[in-house]
This record gives sequence, C-alpha cells and structure tokens, in this order.
Amino acid sequence: MKSIAVSQFKAKCIAELKAIQRNGHELEITLRGKPIARVTPVRTGKRRLGTLTGSMELQGDLIASDLEDDFSDSELKRIERGSRKRHPSA
Repeated sequence: MKSIAVSQFKAKCIAELKAIQRNGHELEITLRGKPIARVTPVRTGKRRLGTLTGSMELQGDLIASDLEDDFSDSELKRIERGSRKRHPSA
C-alpha cells in the first residue's frame, strides 16, 4: 500500500484520487509518519478478470473422486451408470 504525508496529499489530492480510481489500490495518509487515514477505491460490483490469481492453492487430485469408502461396489456402479445418462435440460 502506498503511503503519503498529509501535506503532499493536500497538494496532490485530485491526482491521487484519480490514481486510486484507476489502479484500485489503497492509499494511506500519514501525519508526522503515523497513519491517520486510508483512502480506498469504491467497488462497483464489476468483476475484474484475474483479480484472484495466485490467491489460493489447489491440493490433491480434483478429478478423481474418493467414493470407495462411502459406497458399496454395487452402489458405485449404479452411480457411475447414472452419471453417463443424458439428462434432459429443463
């Protein structure tokens, strides 16, 4: 997060606010080196593609299922047959 002294913010207020709107980052305003305010962009509800990139980690196999412990062999076969059937869309 960018930090700026209150005197600089006062002098460059409009430019700093436009930069916040453009890049979406927060701005911390300080007085004598201590934070006194934080300016954050308004979230418009629009989703920005890629904003969550790198924010989570996938572990394990997402494709394989581990149903063997939950169902008997005959139940698993019935489930597999049912998943291959085409269901009419509503």
